[in-house]
Amino acid sequence: MEDDAPSAAARRSRIQKRNRQMILDAALEVFSQFGFRGATVDQIAETAGLSKPNLLYYFASKEAIHRALIDQLMQTWLAPLHALDPGGDPVEELLAYVRRKLDMARDFPRESRLFANEILQGAPRIMAVLQGDLKALVDDKAAVIAAWARAGRIADLPPHHLIFSIWALTQHYADFDVQVRAVLGPGHDPFSEAEAFLDRLFRKLLAPAEPASGR
Repeated sequence: MEDDAPSAAARRSRIQKRNRQMILDAALEVFSQFGFRGATVDQIAETAGLSKPNLLYYFASKEAIHRALIDQLMQTWLAPLHALDPGGDPVEELLAYVRRKLDMARDFPRESRLFANEILQGAPRIMAVLQGDLKALVDDKAAVIAAWARAGRIADLPPHHLIFSIWALTQHYADFDVQVRAVLGPGHDPFSEAEAFLDRLFRKLLAPAEPASGR
């Protein structure tokens, strides 16, 4: 009997972990489609294939589910900027960041829309993160970019607005995917075309000014 106890506990733990993840996956689908206000616990439970009481065993409320999703999302969301290496080649580091953000738009479109919905509502549930961890990280990397510009290694651009432009030009492909595909029409791969375009765009934008030639 003693030998069976750990295995039974492990099975319960695996089932609980699986159910919790099923709920979060279902909630991501519902929240990204309907937003926080439009989503309901009943919709999430139905999408997860669980009863509402079963769902509420794992999460006490819609707010608790959303909070767990946002916490999970922010870790993923900040990772590409964390990877910007101050010791690397400035242009290549920034272009790699652009590619990582574009990859996220392709691979995590629902997460991108979840984040966008939260921002459009005034970020009531993540304002502390925006003003805390996110701001600190952006300020730190903006200082790196500014140092590169002062050293003449890239063009002298407002670093915060450079980061904003990278966000805008990559996340657009997730948040406005339907519009992008409707305009491009069949036979186009938006992400491979976007990668080539953004590489060319940012290489030109980041190129340092040529020194003035003396007479």
